[in-house]
Amino acid sequence: MVDYRISEIEGIGAVYAAKLRDVGIMTVGGLLEKGKTAKGRRDLSKLSGIDARLILKWVNMSDLFRVSGIGKQYAELLKAAGVDTVKELRNRNPRNLQEKLKETNGSGRQLVRSIPGVKVVEAWVNAAKKMKPEVTH
Repeated sequence: MVDYRISEIEGIGAVYAAKLRDVGIMTVGGLLEKGKTAKGRRDLSKLSGIDARLILKWVNMSDLFRVSGIGKQYAELLKAAGVDTVKELRNRNPRNLQEKLKETNGSGRQLVRSIPGVKVVEAWVNAAKKMKPEVTH
């Protein structure tokens, strides 16, 4: 996984990024590592003052960043289409998911300029199948 700055996650603006940096979270990978368990998210919530549900949302997006080719915009599109973790992605049919991505992107709010093709989505799904699930509830 390319380790992006924490602010690359949709919804983490300057205020939340500062709160996360104050507790030692600088990168997407760092957030995933510290927040992958329910206890970790509770601890982060207590230390940072950020609601644990919001932390879970960001951790789930961080999980998607592990898949090569998925960054900020595609992670946001996948979440909007109902895929919020690698575990969820691995169980999807690539053709159906690609159609859902098209539908989601075209329903009022354009999240990405171009929808990935079926081969790209298939590569994501196949990569997800090879990955160990990180996020627990």
